[in-house]
Amino acid sequence: MAYSQNKAVAITVCWLILYLTIAEGKYYPTWESLDARPLPSWYDEAKIGIFIHWGVFSVPSYGSEWFWYAWKGNPPAQDVIEFMKQNYPPNFTYGDFASMYTTEFFNPDQWADLFNASGARYVVMTSKHHEGFTNWPSSHSFNWNSMAVGPKKDLVGMLADSIRNRTNIRFGLYHSLFEWFNPLLLEDYANSFTTDLFSSGKSMPELYEIVNQYKPEIVWSDGDWYGPAEYWKSQEFLAWLYNDSPVKDTVVTNDRWGWGCTCHHGGYFTCSDRYNPGTLQTRKWENAFTIDKYSWGYVRNSPLENYLTMDNITQIIAETISCGGNILINVGPTKDGMIDPILEERLRQMGDWLRVNGEAIYETTPWVYQNDSYTPNVWYTSKKDGFRTKVYAIVLEWPETLTLYLAYTTPTRATTVTLLGYSSLIEWRLPASHSSGIELLMPVIPLNMMPCQWAWVFLLENLL
Repeated sequence: MAYSQNKAVAITVCWLILYLTIAEGKYYPTWESLDARPLPSWYDEAKIGIFIHWGVFSVPSYGSEWFWYAWKGNPPAQDVIEFMKQNYPPNFTYGDFASMYTTEFFNPDQWADLFNASGARYVVMTSKHHEGFTNWPSSHSFNWNSMAVGPKKDLVGMLADSIRNRTNIRFGLYHSLFEWFNPLLLEDYANSFTTDLFSSGKSMPELYEIVNQYKPEIVWSDGDWYGPAEYWKSQEFLAWLYNDSPVKDTVVTNDRWGWGCTCHHGGYFTCSDRYNPGTLQTRKWENAFTIDKYSWGYVRNSPLENYLTMDNITQIIAETISCGGNILINVGPTKDGMIDPILEERLRQMGDWLRVNGEAIYETTPWVYQNDSYTPNVWYTSKKDGFRTKVYAIVLEWPETLTLYLAYTTPTRATTVTLLGYSSLIEWRLPASHSSGIELLMPVIPLNMMPCQWAWVFLLENLL
């Protein structure tokens, strides 16, 4: 009986919090209230983002952005130990890499123009990774920030200004809550988080600082797995972010805010790196993946086969957008501030593809069906057009038979089919060997007149 009464009280409190949240437009530092905040519509409409992993780890550029932990963690990686023995003096420390993080070729205007050419609608830059080095002159990171050592520049501020001055791209920031070897965090951990020397004295003050100073419209939290949300004071931060921050009306956040939060609480869900469930989700989600399949930071010795091809990238885009997600495609710049030619090429190729097919990506919604069970290399998106719905079929492989069967589409006499980027209508017929669906008669197009090289999009209008 007591249990039932307690449960009833808890449910009543939850509903009261939700009522107050909706009635007052104010968010409280509880997950019930914070999770009820509607996601600003721009994020779902944008679909395509660029991720930037850049830091002191870009200097050794060996293994991955986890280089320091691979070298000094428990257990260390033997290949990294050998790499250091062969290339650096015995007393060399990770801190010594910072002076080599020179960024002398960093041109934020060029980066902004490249990201704009890629078709991205938002950019998320690393403000601080797990190494603790900040890419802005943090007042909480003495002699371990980009103004004090290495670049001697405010890298975050420079890119933010270029993005906003030259493009309509939204600017966001990645921020790691924890730092591998920070003694304050290690002390809090040893105290079972009964103390909060690190979260109150460094990590969270830095998060407030970058929001107030740079006004990011995406706050991409990471490193939360080390402690509970109560230790990070995540709920208090998010309540401030949504109620009182300079970006309160437009900011979006992810789900990495402490133990048990990922895929459960926050703004949109990331769930895991390279999250791509392949089915429609009940909450907005994002697929963060990297062009170098094995590292988020730049790796100098990555062979060609480590990089995603454009066929890979268009497949990820099709699968993700069809299932209601966004993509966040990562590049790792070099220590001197360059984006490697193969990464630049992929971004420009993506932009070329989106200029032809962006109609099927931006501002779309998932259709009734996400992919075609009979022709599994076809993924669907849709868009409202008055009282009608436009359906886009993203075809990953051009059919060798010159016919394409779409099992889930029901045509009418008024149905029209077009290939995006191609001027003529596409002929279609009712399939002879199936009781439902539509069969497209693929046009014979000279190679130099094909609208794009990867993944073709058919627009179907006036379906039943």
